[in-house]
Amino acid sequence: MRCYIFSCYSTYILYILYLFPSQNTYIQYFSRSVGERKAPEINRGYYARVKGVNHLLDAFIRKAECDCQVINLGAGLDTTFWRLKDDNLLPRKFFEVDFPTVVARKIHNIKTKPPLSKPLIETHSTDSLILDAHSLDSDRYCIVGTDLRDIPNLDEMLKKFHLNPELPTVLLSECVLVYMTPHQSSNLLRWAAETFHTTMFINYEQVNMNDRFGQVMIENLCRRQCTLAGVETCHSLDSQKERFLKTGWEHAEALDMMTVYSMLPQDDVARIERLEFLDEKELLQQLLQHYSISWATRDKLSLEYCGKTSIFFMSYL
Repeated sequence: MRCYIFSCYSTYILYILYLFPSQNTYIQYFSRSVGERKAPEINRGYYARVKGVNHLLDAFIRKAECDCQVINLGAGLDTTFWRLKDDNLLPRKFFEVDFPTVVARKIHNIKTKPPLSKPLIETHSTDSLILDAHSLDSDRYCIVGTDLRDIPNLDEMLKKFHLNPELPTVLLSECVLVYMTPHQSSNLLRWAAETFHTTMFINYEQVNMNDRFGQVMIENLCRRQCTLAGVETCHSLDSQKERFLKTGWEHAEALDMMTVYSMLPQDDVARIERLEFLDEKELLQQLLQHYSISWATRDKLSLEYCGKTSIFFMSYL
């Protein structure tokens, strides 16, 4: 389903540590090596991605006063659980889902590295965790190995580890849906909309893929044997919103990452831009215009969270 390149991820997570040295020291425990350094425009894209997704996620959790749950779909080696704990924003339970091979590696790191395991133990009420090769469950954190295309098994596994459909729920997906066929990703979105009554889905992935720049991106990924099976849903911001509205979501919004980048706190953007010189700013603009954050909501409890309009992001200014 997803082309997961660990060497690229190692570079990504170490650069994020460089960008946010005081916010997320846990990333280093999942990296094997530094790898090649990415171009400045790619690094700034990483920065905008992290800031944008975290802004939406944190706002949802605050609105729910932490009485909610988070499901990170295709979580990989993400460290959001540990960041939220340090920021006193830990939801009632944080779930992660990925392929069993990825989950096995992450569980191994958690088991063997005390800075990762200690926060789980501190938030757990009994002496032992539920643990096997492809799942780990504690009171506040759960990681499950399964295929997101297999909706019945996904639903069964999450409910086995006490997923609560009645709780406000935010789902995260970063460059995951695009590796599924449109039919498969629609099934996943429909399941989420039907399972949770008060919920938000945050999706980060490609957009505007019909132009020449988008075609070059696709060709480069194909050369790395990464096929974007769902690229037809990434034609435009409208197509990103429509995929939600057609699968049972009440409201949907989408912004390209250039717009998000322009809305971030400018003093922090200036700090980032001082770290590396960028000669071709037009290339940065092109790149960011081909990625987006979209979010959709269902709001049975009338929390009025995370904005039914793009104005929500203006709270950054």
